[in-house]
Amino acid sequence: MQFYKERILNAAQLKRLSEHKYSCTSASILDAWLQPWWCWLVSKTPLWLAPNLITILGLIINIVTTLILVWYSPDARQDPPRWACAVCALGVFVYQSLDAIDGKQARRTGSQSPLGELFDHGCDSISTVFIALGACIAVKLGEYPTWMFFQCFCAMTLFYCAHWQAYVTGTLKMGRIDVTEAQYAIIIIHLISATLGPEAWAAQLPTINISVNLLSNYAVVLMTVFLVFGYVKVIMRGGVGKNGSTVAGTSILSPVIPFSFVVVPAFIIFQKSESQVYENHPALYILAFGMVAAKVTNRLVVAHMTKSEMEYYDWSMLGPAMLFLNQYFNNALPEYYVLWLCTVWVCIELVRYCGQICLEICEHLHIQLFRIASPPRAKPAADRNDWELSKVTSDSEKSESEDTAPLINNNSIS
Repeated sequence: MQFYKERILNAAQLKRLSEHKYSCTSASILDAWLQPWWCWLVSKTPLWLAPNLITILGLIINIVTTLILVWYSPDARQDPPRWACAVCALGVFVYQSLDAIDGKQARRTGSQSPLGELFDHGCDSISTVFIALGACIAVKLGEYPTWMFFQCFCAMTLFYCAHWQAYVTGTLKMGRIDVTEAQYAIIIIHLISATLGPEAWAAQLPTINISVNLLSNYAVVLMTVFLVFGYVKVIMRGGVGKNGSTVAGTSILSPVIPFSFVVVPAFIIFQKSESQVYENHPALYILAFGMVAAKVTNRLVVAHMTKSEMEYYDWSMLGPAMLFLNQYFNNALPEYYVLWLCTVWVCIELVRYCGQICLEICEHLHIQLFRIASPPRAKPAADRNDWELSKVTSDSEKSESEDTAPLINNNSIS
């Protein structure tokens, strides 16, 4: 049954999506070390558990643990409880582990499909926002609101650029220092906050007279610039399409426009706010624009998998437009209330879009989103051990199956 009258994907797009083959290369340092853990974990996973259910479970845990931090420190200037930082570290670890095994579970159960890749990257685009926000709160970066803004949008930009590169070259490429390394670095940050207290990050370093959290932020921004330069360098070499175009035959620069419609308004509204809506409510502000960025990234992934042109306009951008128009009319409504309205709208629009896309693909491929049609029988212990050992060596040499591409993992970027 179709929930929406107007379909997002036409018949030609669905056909190209069903023919899509996931392509990913990874040179991640940590992935090879973590393969035994991931293989053991997936071997203990019930065969009836659908890969997409594993993915969404990890996302929910990540969101809930981050929201605990947001509850105690919505402005990222207050000290969140140490236990909240510890819980958030656990949440990121659980999310990262589940994100790494969903593709293995898909191969193990024979339930690979293009929907798995799309669902996995969609969840990763959302988790990227929450992981970045949680790290900023753990180090009390709200004391430097502009730098907090840049750090959170650096994470979103890196994730988007990784998929922009994939849209151009047809392959998602992970470097030596990538998503897995970034996630474990953030786990360490949370553990330090849980052990020494978040106030430790505000300590001034001798001689240079710079706080620890600000210095770490400089390092993140410099690393982001370096990685983005690498992505742009690959993109500018040309794509796999005709005359060096993208997989859809469009201009290699076309994905810049939709994302700029997110970043530029976010910065302008932040700078022009008379009530300092961002400085007073940075977590809510970043979540609002982060969900817009997540939806735009999802549309880029869909465009890549369906080999289609990416549309510039998106209904989720109506949320930021509310804030912009309210400022234009001299804050006819309190900006805080408009920001809440914006956040609710973009979240609803993101869920609506993702839900409809999944329903259309499930209908086309005759599969279910959170269920495996016919769960396979458990393998004998000997076979299962052989399978685990073979995966330890083979998974580091080949990309994840098309069913799942742990965005920030695998595998992919956070």
